[in-house]
Amino acid sequence: MKLHLRSCLASCVLAAAAAHGPAHAADKPLKIGVVTEFSGTYASAGQSIESAMRAYMKLNGDTVAGRKVELILRDTGGISPENARRYAQELVTRDKVDALVGFNFTPNALAAAPIATAAKTPMIALAATAIVTEKSPYIVRTAFTLGQTSAPMATWAARNGIKRVFSLVSDYGPGHDAAQAFKDAFTAAGGQMAGEIRMPVSSMEFAPFLQRARDARADAIFVFVPGSEAAIAFMKAYNERGFKQAGIRLIGTGDLVDDDSLPAIGDVALDTVTAHHYSAAHDSDLNRAFVKAVQDQGRKRPNFIGVGAYDAMAVIYAAVKKTGGDTDGDKLVAAMKGLKLDSPRGPISIDPATRDIVQDIYIRKVQKVGGELYNVEFDKIEAVKAR
Repeated sequence: MKLHLRSCLASCVLAAAAAHGPAHAADKPLKIGVVTEFSGTYASAGQSIESAMRAYMKLNGDTVAGRKVELILRDTGGISPENARRYAQELVTRDKVDALVGFNFTPNALAAAPIATAAKTPMIALAATAIVTEKSPYIVRTAFTLGQTSAPMATWAARNGIKRVFSLVSDYGPGHDAAQAFKDAFTAAGGQMAGEIRMPVSSMEFAPFLQRARDARADAIFVFVPGSEAAIAFMKAYNERGFKQAGIRLIGTGDLVDDDSLPAIGDVALDTVTAHHYSAAHDSDLNRAFVKAVQDQGRKRPNFIGVGAYDAMAVIYAAVKKTGGDTDGDKLVAAMKGLKLDSPRGPISIDPATRDIVQDIYIRKVQKVGGELYNVEFDKIEAVKAR
C-alpha cells in the first residue's frame, strides 16, 4: 500500500508539472511557495522569513521580468516532515508554484526534497545541515551550514587562549555538524575537547547538561541550539549555573544569540563570542535599508534566518531575469549556479558545483549599542565555502 501511495505521489507531481503550461507566460504571476513555521515554539522563524521576503519586494519591486510576484504561505507548525512534504506537494500540484522557499528545519527540508525533484521545481532551503543540497538537484541554499560557522569559531578560540572546550549541541543534523566541525578545527589548532554532549532537540531543560559541562572545568563551552525559545531557555540556565563567575567563557554559533532572541535573553548575553554570517548591526548601506524595511513591517529587527530568506528572493529574481521570465525548473537552477550578489550580510555567491552558499563569516561579541544588545562584528573570514 505504501509503495502504491508513493508511486501515485510521484506520478501526480510529474503530471501537474507537465500541465503547468508554458513556463514563460508573461501574464502569469511568479508564484513562490513558502513552507515554514508560522505557529508554535518557532513561530518567530516564519515571521522573520516572511518579513524579509516582503522587505526584498519593497526594496526591489514586486515584479520581475514582467511577472507579478506572489507569495503563498504554508505553516508547518514546527519540526514536522509530514506537514512539509504535504504542503510542498500541494504547492507544486495545486498552486503550481514556480519556486519553493523556507524549510528552516532539516527534517522538513529532507521530507520535501523528493517533491522538488519530481516536480523539477527550484527549492531554496534555509536548513543548515550540510547534506541538504545533496538530496535534490533542485535545492539551492541561501542560508548557511553549521560547519561553515563552527570551524571559524574553533580556529578563533584556539588563537585566543582557549585551550580546553566542552561541547554542548542539540541532537539533530545541524548539531552533529556543528560539534564535528568545531572539534576537527579546534584539535587541529592544538586545542583539547574536555567533553561532548548531545542534548535532546525537543527539550528546554538544559540544567543537567550545563552542570556536567561546569564540572569539567574547561576554559569555555561551545554551544549550538536552534535559536528562538531554545536559545532563551539555554541562556537562562547558563546564567543560573554561574559560568561567568567561574571564569568559563561562552562561545558558539550565532543561533545562540540570535538578533530576535537578544532582547529576551538580556544582559547575561554580554560578551558572548559567536561566529555567524549575519548581524543586524552589520555596517553597510544595504543592511541599513534591509533593517528599515523589516522594521516598517512592525518587527524590531531582522535576523540570520531573515537574511537567508531575503537572499532567496534575490537569487530567484536574478535567475528569472537571466531566463527572461522563463520559470522552467532546469533553466532556473542553471541560472542560479554561480550567481554573485550583494547581500545585507556582505558579498555572497552560489557555488556552481554544490548549489551551496559561499559567504564571509564574522566573529562577533554581544555588546550594547545605543542601549540595546547587538552582535558587534570585530573579525572576518572571507569567502567561506559550505562544509
